[in-house]
Amino acid sequence: MNIQWYPGHMTKARRMMQDNIKLVDLVIELVDARVPLSSRNPDIDDLGRNKARLLLLNKADLADEAANEAWSGYFREKGFQVVKLDSRSKAGFKAVQAAIGEACREKTERDRKRGILNRPVRAMVAGIPNVGKSTFINSFAGRACAKTGNKPGVTRGAQWVRLNKQVELLDTPGILWPRFEDPAVGLKLALIGSIREEVLNTEELAMELLRFLNEHYKGLLRERYEIDEEGGAAEQLRDIAEKRGCLRKGGEADTQKAAAILLEEFRSGKLGRITLEMP
Repeated sequence: MNIQWYPGHMTKARRMMQDNIKLVDLVIELVDARVPLSSRNPDIDDLGRNKARLLLLNKADLADEAANEAWSGYFREKGFQVVKLDSRSKAGFKAVQAAIGEACREKTERDRKRGILNRPVRAMVAGIPNVGKSTFINSFAGRACAKTGNKPGVTRGAQWVRLNKQVELLDTPGILWPRFEDPAVGLKLALIGSIREEVLNTEELAMELLRFLNEHYKGLLRERYEIDEEGGAAEQLRDIAEKRGCLRKGGEADTQKAAAILLEEFRSGKLGRITLEMP
């Protein structure tokens, strides 16, 4: 599958981020812990050059814990402060606050020497669509400050959120980059829900997920859906449809409905903790 998606509003959003980057001390980048490399927009490295950097492995509760540790080490070696996070819960926010302080320690020390005391850190929250930026801000702030949704493209404009006396956050829209050179990147982003469903063939996408699970998570499909793991992906999708009662008139398997069920159960973690790529 060769998946590409770059709607016009993302060009405007990138320009807005370029205009605002000079106002911040720190770039907090959220990535999806199931695809930490594929969910990193290379444009954010460009925008965040010469800024302190904090990388949040969000949705870490949905990813393999061993993989989370491997990715944390990988990014720390690249010079990032890294925190594993489930932004829907409060767990991990003390670590985020500490990491913000550590990432901006040099800036705070410079301020102190110039007699500037207690100026809050201003941080831009960035990432691709649907990695949980607005949920992170709302959970961190303890109130609904930013619009949230389980589909890409909910946040369209920038907004400042004052967390406390120490930190102010700038929420930004999710942006992709104009072209995925590696088709595997587009596929993984589609699987985690960062590409609009309207541009996808959900049955093909579900079959790609089945192939991955057959290779890397043996036994999972048999346990979850009670289907034969020896068959091909198309046959397995039909089997899931029959097991879940997804039938059209005449008893024909509704594979489109089965595909939607499989993708939803992967994205929500009902299939278990699954990571789609390793460092």
